Amino acid sequence: MLSERTQRIKPSATMAMDARAKSMKARGIDVLNFGLGEPDFDTPEHVKEAAIRAIRDGFTKYTAVGGIDELKEAITKKLAVDNNIDYEKEEIIVSCGAKHSLYNIAQALFNPGDEIIIPVPYWVSYPDQALLNDALPVFVPTYEEDNFMLRPEALESKITAKTRALILNSPSNPTGSAYNEEALEVIADLAVRRNIFVISDEIYEKFVYDGARHESIASLGSEIKKRTIVVNGLSKSHAMTGWRIGYAAGPREIINAMTSIQSQSTSNPSSISQKAAVAALTGPQEFVSVMHTEFDRRRKVLVGGLNAIDGISCTNPTGAFYAFPNVSKLFGKSVGARRINSSLDVATYLLEEANIALVHGGAFGDDKYIRISYATSMDTIRKGLERIGDALSRVK
Repeated sequence: MLSERTQRIKPSATMAMDARAKSMKARGIDVLNFGLGEPDFDTPEHVKEAAIRAIRDGFTKYTAVGGIDELKEAITKKLAVDNNIDYEKEEIIVSCGAKHSLYNIAQALFNPGDEIIIPVPYWVSYPDQALLNDALPVFVPTYEEDNFMLRPEALESKITAKTRALILNSPSNPTGSAYNEEALEVIADLAVRRNIFVISDEIYEKFVYDGARHESIASLGSEIKKRTIVVNGLSKSHAMTGWRIGYAAGPREIINAMTSIQSQSTSNPSSISQKAAVAALTGPQEFVSVMHTEFDRRRKVLVGGLNAIDGISCTNPTGAFYAFPNVSKLFGKSVGARRINSSLDVATYLLEEANIALVHGGAFGDDKYIRISYATSMDTIRKGLERIGDALSRVK
């Protein structure tokens, strides 16, 4: 008999779509995969060389549970320079990816019955990680006309005596929205006044566009810093998804608790990946700029192409590498005997009829949308737009 907690959650929709796309490709089907948030760039050479050197030097044993000092020092310098936040090594933990960092936070902070505020649309794992730790996700809707950013009055209306934390993802997966300093100040003031934690997921910080600048809520003063756990990693910024290095920075007692939890679950992150992460953070950063420039170019082509297709409208994302087009105008229409009534229907139709893999908006809490990753080649984007346009032209 399975545990009760396993019945509360569902598999990751993004991973499920990626697995389905790869299965179709293995059968020889020409699938264009826009489903997974994984940069198509290779990990920088100097990072790979650092890992090879670690292996040759025999740095292949257990390390300290929360990460090697060299990497923690690199992270503290990065946070000081990039984010204007000062942390000590003891306020840093390195984990097996940012998702692992988030799960450790949930384990350390959430008690049965705690309420965790999650803006909608949300990354697919936030609600399930709360549920796995006996907490209750409380959803706050955001709206396209506000660039999917929280309305302060809507946020405050959801805060109760049971509220433990707000999960804030900026830049956002799936919408690409990014909070400026003014918007973050309002949220920070509210969090301090109502004494709730902010879990600030900043994994897409290197990808903001149109002159926008990433801001971390923890940089806005000592009081909000005391209540914030910053989460970040190397997966997106340095194309290191498979290396599984994420980290969290926050109050010492929370980081200590997370380290104790990690000691009884995964132990330390890969020793080899940690050495690679040091090289990523302390070495040349031109690679990040090159990737940013290319993602921006793809963003403009994808969003422009989507807005030219009947039945789709798409806001211009400020950050990350996803478009989140509204497909609700297609609902109630048909293709032959196939009826389109939801974002899942749209995604299924495009996969089965156009060999396009993407993720339906219902997985992110808003059924009016679909998510399309532009962390893929320009050629794939252009072909994808052509296939999507052709397939949706048949929806009447």
